[in-house]
Amino acid sequence: MDFVALRKVFYMISGALVLTSGVMLAVWGLPLGIDFTGGSLMELEFSGSAPSQEAIDSHLAMFELGDVQIQQTGQKGIILRMRDLDEETHQQVLGALRGLDSMVLEKRFVSVGPVIGSELKRKAVWALVLVLVMIIAYIAVAFRHVSHPISSWKYGVVAIIALIHDVAIPTGLFVYLGRFHGVEINALFISALLTILGFSVHDTIVVFDRVRENLRKHSATNFAETVHVSIHETIVRSINTSLTLILVLLTLFFLGGESTKYFSLALLVGTIAGTYSSIFIASPLLVTWQKWQEKKVG
Repeated sequence: MDFVALRKVFYMISGALVLTSGVMLAVWGLPLGIDFTGGSLMELEFSGSAPSQEAIDSHLAMFELGDVQIQQTGQKGIILRMRDLDEETHQQVLGALRGLDSMVLEKRFVSVGPVIGSELKRKAVWALVLVLVMIIAYIAVAFRHVSHPISSWKYGVVAIIALIHDVAIPTGLFVYLGRFHGVEINALFISALLTILGFSVHDTIVVFDRVRENLRKHSATNFAETVHVSIHETIVRSINTSLTLILVLLTLFFLGGESTKYFSLALLVGTIAGTYSSIFIASPLLVTWQKWQEKKVG
């Protein structure tokens, strides 16, 4: 199959996914968890069916906790999200809920102050920006001797476009999950995005490196044909490498604990998007850019 010839089809698929993610993000915003906003999270499991929201609200009314978000997990579990609690208030809240069920089990309690949450949010943004800058610098150095028919810096620009694609798709998915399923973005999600960036750029550079090698060997060959050959020479390796990781992530998603479930989901979606972009988006974009250059010169 000539992936380069079909590049417009792949552009439309990716464009639709990224546009959808962007619209959802603009309309609904990121579902930030307490890691970034500050607050307390309490996960409980009752011996019988979980009590109603009204019953929980009535037992917590005396503490003036403000807006308490209650999310049911399964038949017996609930997750409470509320303002930041000190340990004394935490124990008082737990005691009040034991009035509903003396056998209630507290599976998790996390409390993050608003200052720490804001600092973590700022550091997360800087981490993502720093990774992108370092990737551009690395590609510029690695491909500094490539100048024909595409300048070395354009390989870096194309790689960044592919990385934006790879991050936008899982982000859009989590915006949707946050809107309709109460899923929140935490520090693990940022770790997943950084991992996706590293894995995806590695996959993209493998293809770019083969393009560079083939340009040296067959300098007279049409550039589109060189990219086509390079993709076919690396596609099996890329898919096999990604498939190995995908199988591990699927196992972690279905059999792992609740705390790593959405971390593995973000990695899973990002890995699939990264493999797709390395083959169907990044390299064909080089051809598109080269053809634009020819038309401009002509």
